[in-house]
Amino acid sequence: MARALAVMAVLSLVAGVVGVLVNLRGLEFISDGLTHAVFPGIAVGFVWGGQQGLFAGAMIAALVAAVTLTLIARSSVPTDAGIAVVFTAMFSVGVIVVTREADYAGQLEQLLFGRLLTVGPAEVVQTIVICGVALLVVLVTLKEQVFRAFDHTGFTAAGYRPLLLDLLLNSAIALVVVAASSAVGNLLVLAVLIVPGAVARLLTSRLWLLFPLAALFSGVAAWLGLALGYAASVDFGVDLPSGATVVLVLVAGHAVVLLARLAVDRVRGRTAR
Repeated sequence: MARALAVMAVLSLVAGVVGVLVNLRGLEFISDGLTHAVFPGIAVGFVWGGQQGLFAGAMIAALVAAVTLTLIARSSVPTDAGIAVVFTAMFSVGVIVVTREADYAGQLEQLLFGRLLTVGPAEVVQTIVICGVALLVVLVTLKEQVFRAFDHTGFTAAGYRPLLLDLLLNSAIALVVVAASSAVGNLLVLAVLIVPGAVARLLTSRLWLLFPLAALFSGVAAWLGLALGYAASVDFGVDLPSGATVVLVLVAGHAVVLLARLAVDRVRGRTAR
């Protein structure tokens, strides 16, 4: 539980910051593509090197996917179609690689849905290092990233290089995907990356508040999800997967905040009349 909480605390901080930029730039679909495109690297690394090879394989696939999807987004090819083709193809390759193993069902389940409560000390260190690199990339370019999000034309006219900045942001997203995959699984990592930023946008319109709110919401949801999973398993004998429980708490929190925001907006609308 302590290691799981440490991993989720680090992921919450980094995914909250990166997720706000994803939300501001409207890159949710590209993030989804990166999540699926990283899977073959995770699968190859896991099959050939076990748990020790997982991060190495995922890292290579993540950087290749980040470059590929960035170039597709800037090409004349329809972006959504290009991303869909890439991530479905790469995800299929990952499934094929895993099914070559005798115990592929158990391995596939672990890669897709994570194993949050069995992360080892080495994985905690790897997660911290990878998240630290992703956070550093974002913080160094934060001013430019925000400028790019709000005024693409002005950003280009000011002499900045959109391609380089897009590559850096997509690489940071890919690193978060790599760091989170072994904990919450490849299929659930998108919620950790996307939901906190979306919640922050619902709570405030002040730019400087978005990042701490997203990280705080993600951290509280991670702690609550782990606590609920522990209580259900130990006190009531209900086996709840920790990673999926954390994601469910994230989504439930988003639903509550969304309903509250809609109610507040309705009251303000009536008052204005």
